[in-house]
Amino acid sequence: MTSGPQLISYLESRGVPCAVIGGVALSAHGIARATLDTDVLVADSAVLDPTFWADLAGSQAPEIRRGDASDPLLGAVRLTGSAEPVDIIVGRAPWTRQILDRRIRILVYDHSLPVVDRADLVLLKLFAGGPQDLLDVQLLLAAGRPTLQAEVEQRLIQAPASVRELWCRIGRP
Repeated sequence: MTSGPQLISYLESRGVPCAVIGGVALSAHGIARATLDTDVLVADSAVLDPTFWADLAGSQAPEIRRGDASDPLLGAVRLTGSAEPVDIIVGRAPWTRQILDRRIRILVYDHSLPVVDRADLVLLKLFAGGPQDLLDVQLLLAAGRPTLQAEVEQRLIQAPASVRELWCRIGRP
């Protein structure tokens, strides 16, 4: 069985920068929300090769989905076989690499985990664009420091057009 911290260690030991996103990242930033999985962001397409996962002890074969040219993601990998599934989201560069360059580390129990910072979590939630994601954006902004909105707006220029458009549509909270 592979836990989130074990997966992070596996990725980092193979030189793949990564960061926790989604509901677990929300919790890391002080917003409690139930989640059934752990989501991890990477920018390295090597994880889409089944042989990349051959040395991951205690894991079932991953479910690998590759995005096509029109997909906003390069692909995704789902690892099941532990109590909670782990989804590895493979973002397109250079935007995803910029987000990973800004990741922070937090201590959870005795594990140091890379997590996207609050402004990048807002941008990723806008990128996902679902109803729960937009609620999460509102919660992040309401609980954030006064400069959070300005940080998000500074990074919008690097974000995909869909993120910028949604930020404008929701009225720049």
